[in-house]
Amino acid sequence: MAKYNESKCRLCRREGGKLFLKGDRCFTEKCAQDRRPYAPGQHGRARKKVSDYAAQLREKQKVRRIYGILERQFHNYFAKAELSKGVTGSNLLSMLERRFDNVIYRLGFAHSRQQARQMVRHGLFTLNGHKADIPSMLLRVGDVIEVPEKNRKIPALSEVQQSAARRGMPGWLEIDAAAFKGVVKALPQREDIQTPINENLIVELYSK
Repeated sequence: MAKYNESKCRLCRREGGKLFLKGDRCFTEKCAQDRRPYAPGQHGRARKKVSDYAAQLREKQKVRRIYGILERQFHNYFAKAELSKGVTGSNLLSMLERRFDNVIYRLGFAHSRQQARQMVRHGLFTLNGHKADIPSMLLRVGDVIEVPEKNRKIPALSEVQQSAARRGMPGWLEIDAAAFKGVVKALPQREDIQTPINENLIVELYSK
């Protein structure tokens, strides 16, 4: 899979807002988006007229970068969301939120989605009692995520309580930090996703 190896802070500045790609650093004064809230490059501060298409494209790119997925995979999610019952934009965000790596991040077991993805690939978690190492799996209501006893001494996992408290726990998830266990209580609804995303722009982009 293709991987972006350049500065992640450049992506936040390009999209004009925090994408929380560097974990806890994004909550401190060291955050590049707070220090330089304009696009990178020598023309980053220039005022540009943004067309409707450009706004739609930037919103799609922003969501892709937040969840760390490639273009084809994102398009497949949109196609599934469009065929599902309900509002297409909300369906899309719900599927992205239910990705295994995102749930690990939301539960506070990782500082960023990238770190969560790496942990999942290394098999540090179990899903419903079985080892699971596919970051893109979509979880369902009632699924139980646990950290086996042998993996609980890993430093990043031992900080689960502090990370979860600082970031806030979505209402559709439940965590037992002492037992290193999380549960999917319900499907994520649009109001549960606090990240500033205008999914209507993405729907308009793909509807052309």
